[in-house]
Amino acid sequence: MRIRLDIAYDGTDFTGWTRQPGLRTVQGELDAALATIFRRQQPSPELTVAGRTDAGVHALGQVAHLDVTATQVRSLHRVRKIPSGGHHLRPPESLARRLNGIAGLSSDVVVTAASVAPEGFDARFSGIWRRYEYRVADAAGPRNPLERGNTVWYPARLDLDRMNAAAQTLLGLHDWASFCKPRDFATTIRTLLDFRWNRLPSGVFVASVQADAFCHSMVRALVGATIAVGQGKLAPHRLVGIRDLRERTSDFKVMPAKGLTLMEVGYPPDAELGARAEQTRAHRPPITLDGDAGGVAYLDDDTD
Repeated sequence: MRIRLDIAYDGTDFTGWTRQPGLRTVQGELDAALATIFRRQQPSPELTVAGRTDAGVHALGQVAHLDVTATQVRSLHRVRKIPSGGHHLRPPESLARRLNGIAGLSSDVVVTAASVAPEGFDARFSGIWRRYEYRVADAAGPRNPLERGNTVWYPARLDLDRMNAAAQTLLGLHDWASFCKPRDFATTIRTLLDFRWNRLPSGVFVASVQADAFCHSMVRALVGATIAVGQGKLAPHRLVGIRDLRERTSDFKVMPAKGLTLMEVGYPPDAELGARAEQTRAHRPPITLDGDAGGVAYLDDDTD
């Protein structure tokens, strides 16, 4: 059985999603919980995630999947005790309750939903887009200490119209090398589907950025470039020229991770999930990683 997990987390105290020896990560916490749940049905299942977020990045709409054996499925069947009488929990619901139970009520990572994945579903390769939000409070905005973990306080006034004008010039299929941190064997060609800024009634600026996938640090670089425009340091049309140079620049700063949240991952209709996954894999040929016991990774891993 393949189970889809929808996951939310506060990235403040995590060194990103990906498991790393000696460091606290979201995957590491969930892997440890899975090892506890399936301690009598080893090996515990591996998680495949839609997008590997960086250290300090949050998520409200992260998606992952895992494959559980028939024995593991049987171990998840249980009766929930309620005053009106017990009822059987389905395996995905039981798994989510156990994962959240191990994490505790005050945990900074929560499984928000679990379900049997449709045939052909792959959390990573079936995705057709990802959407992030970035929060900034400028010099005219609030300094709410309750939001300091997910909102960047920026010491200048920003012009919303200039930022939106610049953002709209960047849409489409392009090489984003100027806005990505270089990674070996990885392409920087992406389709930017939507990029817009709004100002909330509270005064906080929120950028919504949607693409088929993102290369490393791309969202935070795009946000930083449009903030430079909003501050008057760059003209709105200048960003297209920077993009088309396809090389890193010091014309703007990449923004801190804490303002960034993965909001949602989009998937095609169920009947198209398998075809989408195969199509994506075909464009991301595997490479063998040295020193990883023969492990295999795929090019163009989407991270931010």
